[in-house]
Amino acid sequence: MVGVPLDPTIADRLRRDDSGLVCAVVQDDHDGRVLMVAWMDDEALRRTLTQGRVTYWSRSRQEYWRKGDTSGHIQLVRSVEIDCDGDALLLRVEQVGPACHTGARSCFDAGGTLPAVRGENAP
Repeated sequence: MVGVPLDPTIADRLRRDDSGLVCAVVQDDHDGRVLMVAWMDDEALRRTLTQGRVTYWSRSRQEYWRKGDTSGHIQLVRSVEIDCDGDALLLRVEQVGPACHTGARSCFDAGGTLPAVRGENAP
């Protein structure tokens, strides 16, 4: 059940995709490491801003999920910023346990580094 709507001064700044979602980049508040990327709609953002724990919208399950409810690896909100275009959010969190469902600290640790391709004019 959806509660009180997202504050209109915040909602008006968001530029959502065709599914009504905004990209959420999640960063460790302690060391700045990017932990994961997920998606939020207005309700997920409202819950995150008012409850102190991060809630996302699962595109695959088509439902809300609060990080850590099943794994115990919770994300405590430290700050939320919106980018200049309104189409992305930066969440700084205190991460308890690994952030990735694979058990890695970061989803980018689990994914790995890609080889860089350098053009002729690259420095």
